[in-house]
Amino acid sequence: MQFYLISDNVDTLMGMRLVGIDGVIAHEKSEVKKALENAVTNKEIAIILITDKLVRLCDDIIYDLKLKMKKPLIVEIPDRHATSDITTNISRYVRESVGLKI
Repeated sequence: MQFYLISDNVDTLMGMRLVGIDGVIAHEKSEVKKALENAVTNKEIAIILITDKLVRLCDDIIYDLKLKMKKPLIVEIPDRHATSDITTNISRYVRESVGLKI
């Protein structure tokens, strides 16, 4: 079981590499989509970490994968410039997957 990081930030990637988590840098929607496709097809990867900025950039792709796939788990993480409210994203995900407003 491995972690994999998709980040828009070199500092986040370097920090994760210090603890043994490999990953890639992506800035465009097409780069994120390609990185997700590669990570999803790798059977060794169990958890994909993705920075909140990239989640906002590709929310349609990411939420579609979360709803349709059991593995790998896709987890949104803040980077050092975190500005989003992650609880809002979690609430949206629950609302879309279960149909409940919390």
